[in-house]
Amino acid sequence: MKKKFVRFVYAIAASAAITFIWAGANGPQSLPPGKIIVVPPAVALALPTHFTATIVATNAGALRHLWVNKKGDIYVKLSKLKDGKGIYRLRDTNGDGLMDDQVGFGDYPGTGIIIKNGYLYSSSNSGVFRYRLNDKEEVLHADQPEKIVYGLVATGRDESKSIAVDNKSNLYVSVGSYNDACRIANSGKGMSPCTLLDSVGGIWQFKINKPNQTYGDGIRYATGIKNAVGMDWNSLTNSLFVTTHGRGAFHDYYPQYYTPAQSAELPAETIYELHKGSDAGWPYVYYDQLQNKKMLAPEYGGDGKKTGSKNVLDPAVAFPAHLAPNDLLFYKGSMFPEKYRHGAFIAFHSQSTTLHKGYFVAFVPFKNNKPSGKWEIFADGFAGFDLSHPTGPVQHRPCGLAQGPDGALYVTDDLGGNVYKIVYNG
Repeated sequence: MKKKFVRFVYAIAASAAITFIWAGANGPQSLPPGKIIVVPPAVALALPTHFTATIVATNAGALRHLWVNKKGDIYVKLSKLKDGKGIYRLRDTNGDGLMDDQVGFGDYPGTGIIIKNGYLYSSSNSGVFRYRLNDKEEVLHADQPEKIVYGLVATGRDESKSIAVDNKSNLYVSVGSYNDACRIANSGKGMSPCTLLDSVGGIWQFKINKPNQTYGDGIRYATGIKNAVGMDWNSLTNSLFVTTHGRGAFHDYYPQYYTPAQSAELPAETIYELHKGSDAGWPYVYYDQLQNKKMLAPEYGGDGKKTGSKNVLDPAVAFPAHLAPNDLLFYKGSMFPEKYRHGAFIAFHSQSTTLHKGYFVAFVPFKNNKPSGKWEIFADGFAGFDLSHPTGPVQHRPCGLAQGPDGALYVTDDLGGNVYKIVYNG
């Protein structure tokens, strides 16, 4: 299946004064700094000085994660089928920077997609498939994927299966929990023990070269992770990093311990560095970023003051609640300035209602393979308006991150179907 994308592009140069470039009747038009023309569906991204963003594809569907091959083709995974397809290969056929050609394949929705050792790996909501590539990293026999993993839990809630691959032929798959706090139905009491942890709430490890694997063929690599949507293998640390979605409101069953405001502020969204056997504590323990403590969950006797087990993992980074970190990418390129090298970009898919911040891409600096310094907002403005004074529905939501062969950063938008390319021009 081939289609031509609508050719619409704008670029944003975020500095002290912002210049907007948009595709007009006579081609790209540059406006004087400070002047703004809004051409739907344009969104004014705010970026650090000398960075610019361009929409290279639009109207591409409910885009989740993506991967850019060595030739610059983009493979995107969709959470909803578009024209019956769940994966699209996007290509610039004439060198103008726009992905004007698309080819769809794969008849299943999902989230994860990655290229490794001559194969493209792609996840459905219940398993993982792979496709052989040629030397240009183009998919061969797109209608004949090999089933690598199947039968993972998928109930319709927190069912995305993010994936990562290490350098020893191991595949990592996140399985989120459909039960927010492992509660007994129609109660505020937690299951003790949480019997769901045998199949959800963690990361499972499989072999990348073995077909038709199920839970019984893999190992539960890490547990106590409610829903990890962002994942990346860090070759420098030889470890898996994940971003987690925290559990939901405390106030509904425990108003005696938590105010509505506290429910909006807690618990933290987190980054964890995982190794075999890691336990991040869910559902028994949550991380309170305001107190910088691991706290006992109220379903298991907590009251907002009692601390949780010291044996569970400390987060590498803690963010405000309910931002929904949907992807994680360690930057390995040389295009961006030195401060970004080997640091982590995170795509946040939702917002903190108390901070009036959200729908942005953040950056965490790393030094000596550890987080160093405060995290910062790198690309903002996807929502299309000031979140403290909302004027309409959110227009765009960052979801997936990838690095191009030239070092550019690509961001997917699962609401507007855009793919953004961010480059450095310093």
